[in-house]
Amino acid sequence: METFTSKHIYFPWPVNHTSLCPNAKFLIIVGDDPDGMLVDSSSGKIIAHLRGHMDYSFASAWHPDGVTFATGNQDKTCRIWDTRNLSKSITALKGNLGAIRSIRYTSDGRFMAMAEAADFVHVFDVKSEYEKEQEIDFFGEISGMSFSPYTESLFIGVWDRTYGSLLEYGRSRDYSYVDTII
Repeated sequence: METFTSKHIYFPWPVNHTSLCPNAKFLIIVGDDPDGMLVDSSSGKIIAHLRGHMDYSFASAWHPDGVTFATGNQDKTCRIWDTRNLSKSITALKGNLGAIRSIRYTSDGRFMAMAEAADFVHVFDVKSEYEKEQEIDFFGEISGMSFSPYTESLFIGVWDRTYGSLLEYGRSRDYSYVDTII
């Protein structure tokens, strides 16, 4: 039987979230400090400090390409980073009301979703360099979200006592070629 062995990497502040790179070489570490960290997963050595957020961070996610990643913060922003130049983030995507508590990329890397603590989930088209956005607005505290494996659905957990539920949003495709007259 296989077992898990322990390895400790210590930080001077509480860690709120961590994400492992698709090739397992790097970790994103965010927590109760405005700066996040990119860390070598085998040695625990800090590769870079991620500077730009103004408050504590709660979420992170890697793009499937293993080159870019996102961090979500209490300052109501989600920053996109590129491992080839970590001196500053590529962009800062803004939320409406509160902290960015959850971030997910689709398995094909086409879309990225970020969820605020309540009421709003933002879905960005990565190919448009995060310019195109769909905002999903509903009532309730968000417990988390996830894309289906083949990107056909986005699931959002609502933990509000009154409106507790699991919302499913199906991907709508434009098959305009079906409507063409030959």
